[in-house]
Amino acid sequence: MKPKAIYPGTFDPFTNGHLDVLERALNIFEEVIVVIAENVQKHSLFTIDERSVMISEVVGDYAGVSVEVLHSGLLADYARQVGARAIVRGVRQVKDFEYEFQMSLLNRHLYPEVTTVFLMPNVKYTYVASSIIREVAMLGGDVSKFVHPCVLEMLHQKRDEKKATKL
Repeated sequence: MKPKAIYPGTFDPFTNGHLDVLERALNIFEEVIVVIAENVQKHSLFTIDERSVMISEVVGDYAGVSVEVLHSGLLADYARQVGARAIVRGVRQVKDFEYEFQMSLLNRHLYPEVTTVFLMPNVKYTYVASSIIREVAMLGGDVSKFVHPCVLEMLHQKRDEKKATKL
């Protein structure tokens, strides 16, 4: 039996790079919980509830995947609570690894039974970051190659809402 993993992130928005990492994780783990976390240091475009709906729509047909929201508390505590043996992290570049390495050591200290697994996305997604997707989409650029159609629709809605409030 394959162990359970959690795949945490802010996912604002959920990109094809995130989906690629999730699909890779499903080759290793029987169950993967996508954990949407708030990051007070980031200014989110989508509410946590909107992100939950978005991701649930994207991964709805994937066996072994569920979506949960972590409103507060430590990720290591959440991993322990759900019985996860691994934390999946996508790493696109060295800068990502440096931060994620520090976090993995801290999580190991807090919950020694958990292992952080670093997965690299397909090379075509190595430069795709949620922040870039948000910015390009809000400025009217085409991001359709980088997000699921439902995410694209939600991005367009947000862009239109922002335009309407400026009028």
